[in-house]
Amino acid sequence: MDVNGTVEAGFEPVRDAFVRNFEQLGDRGAAVAVYRDGRKVVDLWAGTKDVDGTEPWQRGTAQIVRSATKGVAAAVPLMLAESGRLDLDAPVGEYWPEFKAHGKERVLVRHVLNHRAGLPVLDRPITPAEALDPSKGPAAVAAQAPVWEPGTDHGYHALTYGWLLDELVRRVTGHGTGEWIAERIAGPLAADLWLGLPDAQAHRAGRVGRVDAPEAAAALRMRPKRSVTEAYEDPGSLTNRAFDAITPFPDQNDPAYRASALPATNGIATADGLARFYAATIGEVDGVRLLSPDTVERARAEESAGPDRVLVVSTRFGLGYMLHGSASPFLGPGSFGHPGRGGSLGFADPESGIAFGYVTNGLRKTVTADPRAQALVRAVRAAV
Repeated sequence: MDVNGTVEAGFEPVRDAFVRNFEQLGDRGAAVAVYRDGRKVVDLWAGTKDVDGTEPWQRGTAQIVRSATKGVAAAVPLMLAESGRLDLDAPVGEYWPEFKAHGKERVLVRHVLNHRAGLPVLDRPITPAEALDPSKGPAAVAAQAPVWEPGTDHGYHALTYGWLLDELVRRVTGHGTGEWIAERIAGPLAADLWLGLPDAQAHRAGRVGRVDAPEAAAALRMRPKRSVTEAYEDPGSLTNRAFDAITPFPDQNDPAYRASALPATNGIATADGLARFYAATIGEVDGVRLLSPDTVERARAEESAGPDRVLVVSTRFGLGYMLHGSASPFLGPGSFGHPGRGGSLGFADPESGIAFGYVTNGLRKTVTADPRAQALVRAVRAAV
């Protein structure tokens, strides 16, 4: 297996795990990057740029990272709160008056970030064409009644999270989340990540597609609990309704979809861009730091924990970030970040100074803990 890039002394286990991902776990094209205390210590890539192609993956190859987008997008309201422009304990309707309809007056800004808003589904899903219009998703969420009393329980807002967050950012700043990321995060950091892929960068993004687990990996996979299986098989479950808020789901390789800005699901990044972002949340990277230490502590303080009404399994959330736990095992108890359905992962671990990014063009049936990403996390843990 030809692997490109560099690994600093002590992090060789990450390279070994990366090779095994291709040899045993079915990776076709992927990259992993790790920073420690703001300095890059792992930068590896291999395979093909497109899941169905032969062009080699290059240093700057980027991929759609699906829900790993949420972790990048979450930094925007946290930065606005840090500057005093957004109150996390204020009602969403204070900034977005139309949102108050149908009993949502008591939904707080923090409920959007900790998945307690009670709005994971749409009674009338929107179409792919509507999803590309930045006004249609927020309007649909504003017209939706909560499916539980806001603030009393939690459930993963798989797609609606993006419309809730984006409209809040627009009401406060006059600009979309993608614009903020470009100007205040990716630009200053020189990080290769986008929410709304510019035409000039479109050639860097590979094609993604579904890949099946190799037989060896499938044999090692634990059988899902019956309740989880039933939730995904029941078209009327909150699980399926949450993931079907856009129906049918857009073609993720469509240039129009990639050029749009959906903060829940269609960010595009290199592994280095994702890791560099997280490194700058917990420390300086080339003189740039995104979040203050106090904001990091607020972001990773547990806000929601226990059985997730959408994902069914137990999950833990801070403010916009998944926390270390059985559903999303990161590096250690203080880690915070976000996986992307199908494989990608980004997180930071303040205690060790580690920031991690993994992107792939081969999407598996995993929602949170993909075995390829987890193999790399275990290797990082062994190295530190």
